[in-house]
Amino acid sequence: MRIEAYNQVQQLYQAKRTGKAQNSPAAAKTDKLQISSFGRDIQVAKAAVASAPDVREELTAPIKARMQDGTYEVSNENFAEKLMQKYREMR
Repeated sequence: MRIEAYNQVQQLYQAKRTGKAQNSPAAAKTDKLQISSFGRDIQVAKAAVASAPDVREELTAPIKARMQDGTYEVSNENFAEKLMQKYREMR
């Protein structure tokens, strides 16, 4: 083993040692948060999505009423075609 290599390794370990942080009352720092206009737009959009209902009642109410009346009918051919279309989209 070479002594020079040992000294270099020892110097690396000594360089990583940290000293105590000194508190300087004159250099008080504060954190500041700035949000860009794009960030504000995103916040507004998120708030709008959060306040919107999950189900659009104007679309589902007529179907629910027809199901309760027993007048809602589904075409087997249309259902199968839409099912296959979704399957193709997923692949």
